[in-house]
Formats: sequence, structure tokens, C-alpha cells
Amino acid sequence: MRKLLVLLLFLPLMATAKIPVEEDIIRQTLDSESPYYYPNLMLRYQSGDDSMTEEDYHYLYYGYAYQDAYKPLNANSDMDKAILIAQTVDFENPTHESLEKLIAAVNDALVQDPFSPKLLNLLAFAYGDSKNEQINYNRMNSILATIEDSGNGLKEGSAWHILMFGHALDLLAAHDRHYGKARVVSRSVEYVPLLEPVRTEEGRIKGYYFDYSRIYRNKPDDYVFKRPRTWQFNNLRPREYKERK
Repeated sequence: MRKLLVLLLFLPLMATAKIPVEEDIIRQTLDSESPYYYPNLMLRYQSGDDSMTEEDYHYLYYGYAYQDAYKPLNANSDMDKAILIAQTVDFENPTHESLEKLIAAVNDALVQDPFSPKLLNLLAFAYGDSKNEQINYNRMNSILATIEDSGNGLKEGSAWHILMFGHALDLLAAHDRHYGKARVVSRSVEYVPLLEPVRTEEGRIKGYYFDYSRIYRNKPDDYVFKRPRTWQFNNLRPREYKERK
């Protein structure tokens, strides 16, 4: 039965986080002799290669920050279009036409944000019971796992590393964590509070930290910061959240 794919539990927190090391990522992804040479990794990802490992996804995701296509501050009008189309789909009884339209819109949006969990989630849903559904479900889970492996999100010094602001909120939404307005706590980290604290093996958690430093690495001098829309997995509503002044 076709449904939106939602993860209910966080992956076990790693004893040693796989924090992205920029020099290593650059060296591995730019070297044509490396198993993590970026063009090859992206080709495998786009072809739906299910043999990709955690290491492959680590270099794929964080290596994207050094590709010409990575423009995190550009508006993604195709993302907005995909979200609007998703709002018109009857998710209990979708028509073939509405799903084909959604697939086309999501694929357009993925050109600018190829690792968006919300887009991969919608694409898996739209494909239904097919090989493409599993491919995009695996992609989404692998991207979320890659982000989670980069830290534990519990402190500024162990923040999860993201390439897009939306990826942070998608991670929380995918795990059914209801959040409030994010606030910037330093030049490279933002804090996203939870509407209701949760109890875990790590204790009582009130919110999570995300490292967004890659987003502003090549920020134009005249850029005016605007927080983009993001997505709630469960009830299919876009929502706004703003930076604290």
C-alpha cells in the first residue's frame, strides 16, 4: 500500500561521530583515482546503485559542497512547485495522472537539491510499489543516516552537519520530532528547539544543533538572509520559520 515513508526512531548514536574533514573530502572527491571520485559517486547515486556504502554516502553528501552545482542560497522555484503539486494529491487514493505530475515536479526540484529528504520521500511515495520506490526510500534513509553520523546533535560542538537548512528540519520531521523556530547560536551552528522535550538514553532532549557552515562558505557580500520554507512529512504542509533578530 502506497504511503509516505516516515522513520520513527533515530539511529543509535555513534560512539565516534564521523565528522566531515574538509581536506579529506576534497582530496578524495577530486582525485580521479579515488574510489570516492565525485563524478563517479554521483553517477552511482543517480542510477540507483544499491551497493553504495556508508562511506560512499559520506563523500557523496559532503563532497557536494565543492561542486559547481551546489548553490544553497539560490531559491528553488521547482521545490515550491513540487510542494504545491503535492498539496493537490489525494494521498489516500491518488490518480495516475496526479502521481506522474508529482514525479516530474520532484525530479525537476532534485536537480538543485539532489539530497533533499522531503523530495526523496515524495518521490518514493509517488512511485508506489516499484523498484523506484525502494531506490528513493534507500536514498532518503542513507542521506538521513549520513547527517546523523556526523555528530549527535546534542551540543554545539557535536552538531549535525547539513548542506541545506531544509535538511535539518526534514531530519526532525522524518523522526516525528515536532519543532519550534530555529535560532542561530553562532557563525556556524543553529539550534532547533522541540515543542515537547523527549526522553532518550542520552537524557531529556529539548532540541538539536546543526552545523550550517557550508551554506555560507561562499556567501555573496550583498546576500540578505531569508529562511526558506520547509516541509512537515506527516501532514503535508509547508511552514515558515524565521531567524531570530
